[in-house]
Amino acid sequence: MITKEHLADVIASQNEVWTKADESTARDKLADVPLVEGFARIITGIRRCGKSTLLRQLLPQASGTTVFINFEDPRLSGFDKEDFTRLDDILNSKKVRNLFFDEIQMLQDWEWYVRQKLDEGYKLVVTGSNAGLLSAELGTKLTGRHLSTELFPFSYAEALRFRSKKDSLEAMKEYLQDGGFPDFLRLKDPNILQQLFNDILLRDIAARYGVRDVNALRRLALYLLTNIGKPVSATKLTSLFSIKAVSTVLEYFSHLENAYLLQFLPKFSYSMKAQIRNPKKVYTIDLGLFTHNSASFTEDLGRRLENLVFLHYRRKGKELYYFHEQKECDFVVFEKGKIAEAVQVCHQVNEDNLQREIDGLIEALDFFELKEGSIITFNQFDTYQVDDKTIRLIPVRELLLGRS
Repeated sequence: MITKEHLADVIASQNEVWTKADESTARDKLADVPLVEGFARIITGIRRCGKSTLLRQLLPQASGTTVFINFEDPRLSGFDKEDFTRLDDILNSKKVRNLFFDEIQMLQDWEWYVRQKLDEGYKLVVTGSNAGLLSAELGTKLTGRHLSTELFPFSYAEALRFRSKKDSLEAMKEYLQDGGFPDFLRLKDPNILQQLFNDILLRDIAARYGVRDVNALRRLALYLLTNIGKPVSATKLTSLFSIKAVSTVLEYFSHLENAYLLQFLPKFSYSMKAQIRNPKKVYTIDLGLFTHNSASFTEDLGRRLENLVFLHYRRKGKELYYFHEQKECDFVVFEKGKIAEAVQVCHQVNEDNLQREIDGLIEALDFFELKEGSIITFNQFDTYQVDDKTIRLIPVRELLLGRS
């Protein structure tokens, strides 16, 4: 419990900083998150990916008085459900019509308060760094009253704008190395991404879910981060890290994914049970995290490129799987429940790997009865005709910038 005077002072202090002139890079997601009356706009994403900045960029859309509150502010650590009444008094005195709440899911009964404010005619935007904590309550308390959007670190196009650079091979090499976290791109200090990794493990996972064996969680997370683009099995990892139960490893997987640190890609199968049982491929939400936290001592150009292509389709909200029968295809892409693309990724296609890459793609094309497939490369254009199938080699820059 906190006093109304203290709450008002914190809100005033936060808004003085938050409403300063915005000279940040405009996010591509801005066009997808209009304020809609009667619906709470929910924006989730990994820590430090720019959610608060996106809120500031939404400010010109808001008519009437707007208040921003970051509930992760240490000065609000005593906030409890009774303080919502004090908050109401402050909002009413300011005749507020728009509420931008950052990390409100940390508070007990937050969803009831958001529903109340919607019923009172407020426009609301809520951000959070944990998809699971938000979705668990949204499904029951705000059914039909929310619109959800995910925000990622900068895309390649956004990183170019942020760095005031033009598209080039050198810019792509930098992006494959540095990723897209704004703070890191600005300061180029590896400690930023190392501290972020630790904060996510300790604050977003261990503290929130009561994880006792933090060392096991950390070792597992580092192993998964080091092995991006590879299939992982919870059963095998249980013995590798001396964790007692497979269910515990699966819980860790879920926590890591909900916190957006890692993402898991299922193997395609028409059987849901098989999807759950089969190994999943692991990817990181940002390649800068891989560069500065993984235990890998090689360039890993192929796996970096594959991770980047994965993120491209995830940003677009596509339904993704990897395909593996006799041979493997990196991605099969679905739209509205129907197969749309089969995509292979290879950093440099040469005489040694060309047939292998084509064979894996052809198997997926045959299975899904597609006539055309793509191999995403670092910088190769080409076209191959295999029987009635067309295989196109596409440089990754063409894919990311929508030129393919």
